[in-house]
Amino acid sequence: MSRPIKPVRVRDAVEVVYDDHHWKLLEDLRLEARRVMALLPGSLVVGSVARGDVHEGSDVDVALLDPLPPSLIEERLRAAGLEVELREVVQATPLSTPKLYIHLGDRVNVSVPLARLSRLEEEFYRFAGSVSLRELEAGVRRAGVNKRLLAILPTSRGHIEFSVIGRVEEVARLLGVSQDVVRERVEALLRRDERGRSGLYLRLEVPPWESVEDAVRRAMRRIPALRERLEGWL
Repeated sequence: MSRPIKPVRVRDAVEVVYDDHHWKLLEDLRLEARRVMALLPGSLVVGSVARGDVHEGSDVDVALLDPLPPSLIEERLRAAGLEVELREVVQATPLSTPKLYIHLGDRVNVSVPLARLSRLEEEFYRFAGSVSLRELEAGVRRAGVNKRLLAILPTSRGHIEFSVIGRVEEVARLLGVSQDVVRERVEALLRRDERGRSGLYLRLEVPPWESVEDAVRRAMRRIPALRERLEGWL
């Protein structure tokens, strides 16, 4: 079991210099991201692969921001020879937009919202750091905040990092996001740290023999919050 990720509450800005192994790992993870993103126009890679602060346990998180039929996404991935190992429908809170997560292998994940994202939900991707396929191919890295609540600002040698706690206005300005999303994410991650769990409202694993659409319709009949967020879905 992996150790919980603890927020860093106090840290002045420091520069982290990447060694050759770090640069090679980042390159390998970005190649994995490109392979998947090429199949999904408009997708972004989000998090450490976009920022650069990767480690051996880093996931490749590819995200679509617009809702698309889950069966279409799966068809594109399978047609390219990618194996879909697990499908999950996740809803963080009763008011959050439900998302489908498609897990490809040990560390590659694709997420797609099942309804339109809210403004704050869309801003999260800029808060975490994200790049498009074209930017990825050009070697662009983007600033963002990791799960330890450290702002990661890419440099030619690695990155500069500092704790975002107590620096909401500065971080919002640096990332080009609203102060609302910075506050929301800081509060959510600190709350998770205090409670020692993710606190997800809903996590529904879709069985291999069932389509995502059928599984979601079935779940909507018994989960009011899911039904309300997906009213008129498909």
